[in-house]
Amino acid sequence: MNISLKNVSFSYSDSLDDAILKNLNLEIRSGECVVLAGESGCGKTTISKLINGLIPHYHSGTMDGDVLLGDKNTADMTLAEISRTVGSVFQNPRSQFFNIDTDCELAFGCENMGMDPEEIKRRVANVVQEFHLEHLLGRSIFNLSGGEKQKIACASVSATGPEIFVLDEPSANLDLKTIADLKEIVARWKKAGKTVVVVEHRLYYLRDVADRICYVKDGQIAHEWTPAELEAKGAAYASSLGLRCMNLGMLSERAEPHQPNNVIASEAKQSITFDNLTFCYHRKHPILDIDRLELPCGQITALIGHNGAGKSTLAQVLCGLQGSWRQKRAARKRGTYLIMQDVNHQLFTESVLDEVLLGMKPQDENLALEILDGLNLKQYADNHPMALSGGQKQRVAIGSGISSGCDVVVFDEPTSGLDYRQMLAVSATLKKLAASGKTLLVITHDPEFILNSCQSVIRMEHGKIVEQYPLSGNEKQLVKTMTENYRDCN
Repeated sequence: MNISLKNVSFSYSDSLDDAILKNLNLEIRSGECVVLAGESGCGKTTISKLINGLIPHYHSGTMDGDVLLGDKNTADMTLAEISRTVGSVFQNPRSQFFNIDTDCELAFGCENMGMDPEEIKRRVANVVQEFHLEHLLGRSIFNLSGGEKQKIACASVSATGPEIFVLDEPSANLDLKTIADLKEIVARWKKAGKTVVVVEHRLYYLRDVADRICYVKDGQIAHEWTPAELEAKGAAYASSLGLRCMNLGMLSERAEPHQPNNVIASEAKQSITFDNLTFCYHRKHPILDIDRLELPCGQITALIGHNGAGKSTLAQVLCGLQGSWRQKRAARKRGTYLIMQDVNHQLFTESVLDEVLLGMKPQDENLALEILDGLNLKQYADNHPMALSGGQKQRVAIGSGISSGCDVVVFDEPTSGLDYRQMLAVSATLKKLAASGKTLLVITHDPEFILNSCQSVIRMEHGKIVEQYPLSGNEKQLVKTMTENYRDCN
């Protein structure tokens, strides 16, 4: 089904003077896969909400122009009608869950459309096989990792069989093996004649699937390329536009020997050591079973591993949010700060500036503004945090962690939803934090971020620590480890 955006302007306020989209025109042909790329906050997600009808039927604002699905204007359709044509996977998968277990969630969309029970069973069985979800059946939604939740969201939408798929940052919390699975699903949708629109910062997994990459800037489509055309322009050109790596093969070429932080190296600080660390939910099999973990002080350490390896659970235990291990949980909470994978859980105030000031003792507005400036957020100081884009919210939460004054700061996927330029800004801020003597643990599936930021790497699988090494001199080992399960990465 064709999608047409004709002279569309939109503002989330009551005036088009501050419109995020300005007289935008975009034609997407039936069966085409189009990627919307661009820097955080440029309006990519707003375009996706125009296509799936959330604008104007759910989000208030001021709009001019037309959005057509085939020959129908979305303004003349109900959300129920649009949802039968357009299936959406949002940036935060939890926002579209309606059940507490995976089996019911996979069937919910089909049930909501009144399908025959036998047809629902057939469709659910198909998506379980296509998405390799056998190990997630019968699970509580609340006990899934972020990547596992994203897979369930994609599969539940796929089961309803829409003509158009709109995906907003679907790879944000996925490991590279799962991203390879996602690539296959998008390719399968395209082969079946479906129209696919993907809002993404990670471009490499779509280079063999996408027909076009549309670059959004200043509320308009500023550039259009085929993946081959953008890749041919080189990494420096993409980086200048705030775009991520187009080909994972480039990571090995760019993996230059890592230079340790001079302050860290000269001080030769010791490690924080954890022995015999175990944890399980509801007396079931252990999620964590760690003999020994050494976290280097005054460094940025990357914690890597597949989805469901136990990384986020480890972060919660270390910060006193789970379990009663050794040191009292209250003491651990005072000394550590966790920036969650879903930052919506930890944004509390009425302004971005107040959010950064909230945990700062004593409060220092000048320092808070300096932190925001380093994260490219100073211009949003008076904005409400929940009015920001996903990537901007992520950086606000990072700012709060920096201002907390805690000695240990744990970041759970801090670069999900960030473009290349913003990733580098976060990297620079974390380096300054580590240089001041703070100990940083970063859970991430982002090899570009690790190569730019970290001094050491810890790899977890099945709740155990299977590898730990300094990054300097081992850059190519890291790239190989993180890409070995990604098919066609070169």
